[in-house]
Amino acid sequence: MQCIRKLSDDLIWIGASEHRAARFENHYPVPEGMSYNSYVLLDEKTVLFDTADSAVSEIFFENLAEALAGRALDYVIVSHMEPDHAALLFEVANRYPGATFILSAMALNMMKQFFPIDLAGRTLLVKDGDSVSTGKHTLQFFTAQMVHWPEVIVTYDAASQTLFSADAFGSFGALDGRLLSSEVAGWGHYWAEARRYYTNIVGKYGPQVQALLKKAATLTIAQICPLHGVVSRGDTIARFVEKYDAWSRYAPEENGVLIAYASVYGHTEAAVQILAAALHERGVPVTVMDAASLHPSYILSEAFRVSHIVLAATTYNNGLFPVMETLMHEIVAHNLQNRTFGIIENGSWAPVAGKILRENVQKIANTRFLEHGVTIKSALKEAQKEQLTAMAEEIAAAIAAGASA
Repeated sequence: MQCIRKLSDDLIWIGASEHRAARFENHYPVPEGMSYNSYVLLDEKTVLFDTADSAVSEIFFENLAEALAGRALDYVIVSHMEPDHAALLFEVANRYPGATFILSAMALNMMKQFFPIDLAGRTLLVKDGDSVSTGKHTLQFFTAQMVHWPEVIVTYDAASQTLFSADAFGSFGALDGRLLSSEVAGWGHYWAEARRYYTNIVGKYGPQVQALLKKAATLTIAQICPLHGVVSRGDTIARFVEKYDAWSRYAPEENGVLIAYASVYGHTEAAVQILAAALHERGVPVTVMDAASLHPSYILSEAFRVSHIVLAATTYNNGLFPVMETLMHEIVAHNLQNRTFGIIENGSWAPVAGKILRENVQKIANTRFLEHGVTIKSALKEAQKEQLTAMAEEIAAAIAAGASA
C-alpha cells in the first residue's frame, strides 16, 4: 500500500522508512531506523528525483506509480550513485523505457559499473549551472563533488525555491510519518542525529561542503529536500546552514569537554570520573563516553561539537587498547581539526598509550595539547589526583577566557 505526501500541488514525496537494518552502510548504528527520500514533480514533464535502497523497493515502486497516476515518467534525476539512493535505477529504466536520465558524466560511468545497463539515447549529462525546463519549472544543477561522492549534483527549482540537496542537510533516523521540519518534536535529538550523520558521512570533506554552501548562498531557498531526514522549511534552513558552516570549518559548537576513554579494569575510568567531577565543579560542560560500549560514530559526533577533548586509555599488548585505537582512526580519518587535546594514560610496567595517542593527535590539523597530562601506573595515587585537578583547572581557565582551539 502506497504512502505519499504532497509538498505542493505538483511536488510529491514518495520516500520510505525502514527499521530492519541495524546499521546504515553496514557500519553506523541506526536504532531509530533510516529514511530514504525520493520526490516526483508533476509538471508538463514528470520528474523523479532519485530512487531508493533495495530494502524499500516494493513501497518505492508503489509510491511512484501512485504519484504518477498513469502518466509517463519523462525524467529521472540521479543526484548520487550510492546504492542507498541508486539501487533501483536499473529497474526504473526497464519499467519506464521512455524516461531520460539526467546526471553527471561521472554518475553515468558509475551507473554502468553498477548495472548491465544500456542507456543509449536516454541520458542528459549536466555540468555546473546547466538547466532543464519541465514546463512551469526550470531545474538548475550544481555540482557538489565529494559531498560526499565525486559524482554528486544538487538541483534547484527557482519556481518553488526548492533545493534538492542529495546527502547534504540529512539525518539518521526513520521519518515514521513526520516529513516536515515543523513536525519534529524534540529538535535537540534531531540535531544530534543530524550531526552524527554529517560528521560520519560527510565530515571528512569540509572544504567541499564550504564550496557547496557558497553556491547555495546565491539561491533563495524556501525548502530543502534531502535524501535522508525531514524536509526543511522556515527557520530550520538557516539553522542547518549555520551548523553546516561550523561543522565544515571544524569549528566547535560549544566550549566544552568530551572525555573519551577505554578502561580494562576500571582504574582509568576512575581517573575519568574524578576529572569529570572536577570540571563540573568548575562549571565546565562535560560529556563522558566509553569507547568500549559506544559505537565510535557517537563519539566522533561529540568530538565535532565541543572544543576540548580528553583521551584516556590503557596500554594493551605494548600498544593502545583496541577500541581506542579504532576511535583514533575514526577521528583522524574524518579530518577533525581545531581542537585542544588532553591525554591520560595507564600502564602497569611500560605505559605507551599516551605516546601513541599523542602521535595520532599530531596527525590532526590545528591542534594543541594541554600542558597538564596524567600517567597512571596501574591504579590512581594521590599525585595523579592532583594532576587531574591541574588538568581541570587548565581547561576551566581556557574555557572561561573564551578559548576554543
